[in-house]
Amino acid sequence: MSDELRGRTIHDIASLNRLHHREVHDPEIETRISQFEMAARMQMSVPELADLSRETESTFALYGEDAKEPGTYAYNALMARRLIERGVRFVQLFQGGWDHHSHLPRENVEFCQHTDRANAALVFDLKQRGLLDETLVIWGGEFGRTVFCQGKLEKNDFGREHHGLCFTMWLAGGGIRPGIVFGKTDEWCFRVTEEPVTVHDLYATILHLMGIDHQLLTFRNQGRDYRLTDLYGSVVKPILV
Repeated sequence: MSDELRGRTIHDIASLNRLHHREVHDPEIETRISQFEMAARMQMSVPELADLSRETESTFALYGEDAKEPGTYAYNALMARRLIERGVRFVQLFQGGWDHHSHLPRENVEFCQHTDRANAALVFDLKQRGLLDETLVIWGGEFGRTVFCQGKLEKNDFGREHHGLCFTMWLAGGGIRPGIVFGKTDEWCFRVTEEPVTVHDLYATILHLMGIDHQLLTFRNQGRDYRLTDLYGSVVKPILV
């Protein structure tokens, strides 16, 4: 579909919707028109967004040659920076396949090679462009892994089980103090022994950095109070600037 035909189609649909709105006076119709127009603007912006031809060689030296290949994590990290530059408020990068119940020595190294350089490049790139102070970067998964072996113990083939009692995430920019480690586990990395941070605490802290008090939006449903962090969570102030 050509740009001209797409534009005429959107215009005609909007005209029909406005005609309908004059007849029934339903405010949801105006909302629908606005959504269609926003979706069209988003689609029209994609070609320019995805065109990396104007990126410098120093950028690809930073992110790695994989950043030139669509679908790689490095490419997605570079696209994340371009989205943030254009005012996109929420960007998610996803790298699946970390469920290493076996073949961990090989696969863990391979996955880290995909992500570590690109993550460091993204943080550095945001900082050098003056965007890191207003961008919160969060890296983590839904749970940790045990430090002890699962399955057969061979030099090139062993795994680790799921572990939700303690695990690590890192945050950068957006009001986070740089260069600190918060929290401590026992010698087996099995339980948190100092300065625990629950998922609710993490959410409360993220909301705080966004300028939202997680305790203010509370509503009662079926005899119980609910809020953005359920009934729990405190802002982790020692990690804030």
